[in-house]
Amino acid sequence: MTTNKFTVHDRVDFDPADFRREFPPLANMTHLASCSQGALSAQLTYSLLDIAGSLQNSGAPWELWMNKVEEARARFARFINADPSEIAIVSSASEGAYQVASSFAWNNRTDIVTSALEFPSVGHVLRAQQAQGAKIKMVSDRFESLEVEAWDNVIDESTALVSAPLISYHDGARPPLAEITALAHQRGARMFVDAYQGAGVVPIDVKAMDCDYLVAGSLKYMLGLAGIAFLYVKDGVDSERDPELTGWFGRVNPFAFDPELVDYPKDARRFEAGTPAIPAAYAAVAGLGLLERVDQVAGFAHVMRLADKLAAGAVAAGFKVSRSENSDRHGPQVAVFDDDPVALGAWLHERRIMTAPRGELLRMSLHYYNSDADIDTAINALTEYRSL
Repeated sequence: MTTNKFTVHDRVDFDPADFRREFPPLANMTHLASCSQGALSAQLTYSLLDIAGSLQNSGAPWELWMNKVEEARARFARFINADPSEIAIVSSASEGAYQVASSFAWNNRTDIVTSALEFPSVGHVLRAQQAQGAKIKMVSDRFESLEVEAWDNVIDESTALVSAPLISYHDGARPPLAEITALAHQRGARMFVDAYQGAGVVPIDVKAMDCDYLVAGSLKYMLGLAGIAFLYVKDGVDSERDPELTGWFGRVNPFAFDPELVDYPKDARRFEAGTPAIPAAYAAVAGLGLLERVDQVAGFAHVMRLADKLAAGAVAAGFKVSRSENSDRHGPQVAVFDDDPVALGAWLHERRIMTAPRGELLRMSLHYYNSDADIDTAINALTEYRSL
């Protein structure tokens, strides 16, 4: 095991108003679209100026850039209670999912278990493994996917990999991951968690979760930009097949520059490929620097209180909310049904309320920086829209 070699701020009691001040655009915007893109922080702006300055002053400061990538790796590892050696830097959750799925041989165990909760690109990656001999089993109803019994019916001794999201992108639902993971392990399968729609607001401790793999990106609740994601690979988990998607950063010594030597590190770095997106690494460090100053449990409690208030207000305004009756299944998002969610989202956008329409739902997602005033603004707008 290695040691994180960076300094972090001591966590303080969570103060949402203090956290909100880190995001200047929120002075005249109600940002309820963190499930798509986190709000712009001053720290993110400074980080982009920082990399621009490095280009202007040094041209190609590779050592500086690689140090920033390693800082992003170490900070993310610390954030989820992992070791940096368990983290691979990838470009997206899709790439992370592919690196995991393609590491299986699909010989004795051939089945992948997934569900209707899955984000499409992860579902696509898993189904693409059918060309290599994998078979897909699915919990096809997204509401049944919130019940452990549905997973119990499809996970068996033929299952090699089980995949479930930390939070569903549809409506913010939280499947029973602990129970699903226990079932997977009891039956000899490995567990993959897509945490993209929750990492940054939902507390994550991979040791307590006991998952084998977890992927999360910097774009959304982690307050960064697209172009970088982090793949957690549990220490000691090996691969049946070496990664075919590889590159110089997937070598034991990337800077050996030997095109004939294709060796793989024993740790998570074996899943890396080409040069990381350096600007996105700077942005990821900026976002994590803000998040690590917040007690995740207190922050999530704040988010869930606001989500409950928003859901109740949306119902009072006349909307049907896509939400389980079981509060344990609720996440940092409130989604309402509408005949034209895109039009509703555009109407709200004109009033500086940022949301994220998807399919038949308008999604409104909450972060630490959201306030009761934001919720009041959204409820009032939804009420007005219903009265038109």
